Amino acid sequence: MATEPFRKVNNVPAQLSIDGLIDELMTLATISEAEPPVVTRVVFSAADLRARADVKGLCAEAGLTIHEDAIGNTFARWEGTAPELAPVGTGSHIDAIPNAGLYDGCVGVLGGLEAIRVLQRLGFRPRRSIELVIFTAEEPTRFGIGCLGSRMMGGVLSPTDALKLRDKEGRGLEELRLQAGFMGSLESVALPQGRFHQFVELHIEQGPTLEAEGIDVGLVTHIAAPASLRVVVEGEGGHAGAKLMPGRKDALAAAAELILALEATAKGTGTIDTVATVGICEVFPGAVNSIPSRVRLETDIRDTDSARRDGVIDALMKACAETSQRRGISITTELVNADPPAICDAAILDALEESAKAAGKSYKRMVSRAYHDSLFMARIAPAAMLFIPCRGGVSHRPDEYASPEWIGAGVHVLARTLAHLAS
Repeated sequence: MATEPFRKVNNVPAQLSIDGLIDELMTLATISEAEPPVVTRVVFSAADLRARADVKGLCAEAGLTIHEDAIGNTFARWEGTAPELAPVGTGSHIDAIPNAGLYDGCVGVLGGLEAIRVLQRLGFRPRRSIELVIFTAEEPTRFGIGCLGSRMMGGVLSPTDALKLRDKEGRGLEELRLQAGFMGSLESVALPQGRFHQFVELHIEQGPTLEAEGIDVGLVTHIAAPASLRVVVEGEGGHAGAKLMPGRKDALAAAAELILALEATAKGTGTIDTVATVGICEVFPGAVNSIPSRVRLETDIRDTDSARRDGVIDALMKACAETSQRRGISITTELVNADPPAICDAAILDALEESAKAAGKSYKRMVSRAYHDSLFMARIAPAAMLFIPCRGGVSHRPDEYASPEWIGAGVHVLARTLAHLAS
């Protein structure tokens, strides 16, 4: 990377001064539906729209050309010297779940913008344009589905299925996106192969590895993807005192067996890359002196290997059938989604590694166990991720924290990588 295009890039100081970026992150955190330090920004809310306006203003100040699609995915382009070529992309999201912190997603957006500004200050001119992407609704808070914007960009979620999405108040995507001012056809959101040359996302790790090992940045090789299985157990209710044990068809007791079976199956795959969670267990009627007659379970099953993950799903389905027959109760299942994991692009990973070396930053190759917009961008372009540490691995909480030094290291490596990919 020491060729002519990088002479200016090699002047990047080892420790970037990012006070302005930190101020921008703190300002963005105040645009929230909750009192500081809590950050809550649900897609298409007033806070979400104000936050978008704030970031777009910063992009305009940097001389970027801004375009928005029909659901609010935002593209801010730094024009290259060969604008006919497909651009290099970077970015993340700025929506936040209730009771969240200020770094998840936002470091990838404002850090991506800062990487562009670093290159601009150095007088670097990219051959390919560099495009900052702000994805709509990475979080599933409003519609119950994560990565809405990138799913539609990647063609994974069709316009027909998108129109079926409703929030808890019954309001649909169509109504809400039009009310927010995002016009145009939903069919136009999907991007063709080749729309981006390559894509790289900066993100906090949301895990403890980098901090614990004292490593500056993580180079993500695989992005795990979730499958979600909904299980409904129908038994027979009755009085907790009057109905004797031999004749019971307790839906919660059956559900407990399934939860333990899922845990045992995930542990039994022989790899730490398999994880399984029952995050919702709704019990009806929910009275202490009433036998549960109905239970709804929502499961999250993840792995970096889709065949292994699907094997866990099959095992849970078999456990449902066996438990149903043995206990004489009804158990139904619905596969809500099963997204394929992503393998990050080798060429981008090599560029990230060379950039980390040139920046004097320690690094390791690692797996992302959370999933991100890059999972779906990988459907339409070579993609990879760059992680920075977060304190204690804490995320999705108000005490989520990434130090200026960690953020600066990520921006430094990202800036060098974008310069390489855009040349």
